[in-house]
Amino acid sequence: MRLAVIISHPIQYFSPWFQFLAAQGWLDLRVFYLWTGGGTTQLDHGFGKPVKWDIPLLEGYAHEFVPNQARKPGARSFFELNNPELPGRVSQFKPDAALLFGYNYLTQMRFLFSRTGREIPLIFRGDSHRLVPARGWRAGLRRRWISMVYRRCAAFLPVGQANRDYFRQHGVPEEKLFFAPHAVDNERFLGEAATAATAAADWKRTLGIGPEQRVILFAGKFEPKKRPRDLVAAFKQADLKNTTLLLVGNGEQEADLRRDAAPHPHIVFAPFQNQTQMPRTYAAGDIFVLPSFGGGETWGLAVNEAMCLSRPVIVSSHVGCGPDLVRPRVNGLIFPAGDIAALAGALREALADPERLHAWGRQSREIIQGYDYAHAAAGLRAAMEWVKQKRH
Repeated sequence: MRLAVIISHPIQYFSPWFQFLAAQGWLDLRVFYLWTGGGTTQLDHGFGKPVKWDIPLLEGYAHEFVPNQARKPGARSFFELNNPELPGRVSQFKPDAALLFGYNYLTQMRFLFSRTGREIPLIFRGDSHRLVPARGWRAGLRRRWISMVYRRCAAFLPVGQANRDYFRQHGVPEEKLFFAPHAVDNERFLGEAATAATAAADWKRTLGIGPEQRVILFAGKFEPKKRPRDLVAAFKQADLKNTTLLLVGNGEQEADLRRDAAPHPHIVFAPFQNQTQMPRTYAAGDIFVLPSFGGGETWGLAVNEAMCLSRPVIVSSHVGCGPDLVRPRVNGLIFPAGDIAALAGALREALADPERLHAWGRQSREIIQGYDYAHAAAGLRAAMEWVKQKRH
């Protein structure tokens, strides 16, 4: 089967999946990129610094960059992806279906309603959820608009439970839903677990974290959506002995975070770590925390990565992966988003019993086996076969 993939730019989580798909043998894949960001050094606004990922994002699968005529090319607002040649390029490839990642840009919207977009079955992959209910007349109008857009698609690849519920709330029938979980390169992370543990011990020494210290880890962008300041406040409130909070990353809230942390002797900062350094980063923590607030944390793939390193996890109730990956008191905890006292209580509970914490970590490693590229590929294949059957 022949598949055209339409996506904004090379992304460190998706390119390894495309490499995996291309190697399977059942799929003739071509990825159509709408912008060069990710494949080159670009300013990452979330981290507030230029970033070039240090794993290969453009190897092992067929791809092309469709010329972008936007005045300021990017992937932050509607008009930053403007690729008029896309329908023609896709049509020349003659795919059996097109996999569309999102619809929030001019190019994607134009493609949805183009002749090519009407002739080729469209499979949609997004990760939105309604864990934070949207209310008001604008939300109602947007719901109707999204439902209309979804009627253009032949099949959908929900990444998890909250995303499946989102599609159903917008009128997508169950028969069109094919589970294709959000995943990271499990094989890479699992394969580096042993060496990562040794590297993490050395790294913690350089950071001044003693071997007797348990480590609560946050790794990501220091931005309002992820609420790292909530974690600092909760850590102070929890008042845990022999415990360090390690904040790894950069971003717009860094100065505020450092001010919040300044009086505390056991809050440590480390800068942005690139992809090859992330196994070591997760291995440095005894537990990983993602305290995001609002609807913007549609999944939280850092949780997948941490679980590959056998780390228990604490997430807020607004984190999209929570219903799938976090089983309370089995491999971690879920607390009400924005509730600092509840987060402090979760930290105390998780760290109260070291043996139980290790058991939670082992459960994380078991759970994450079902969220890998193979399971995502199986969902895609099922969707393509269903679409092909419907056409004939």
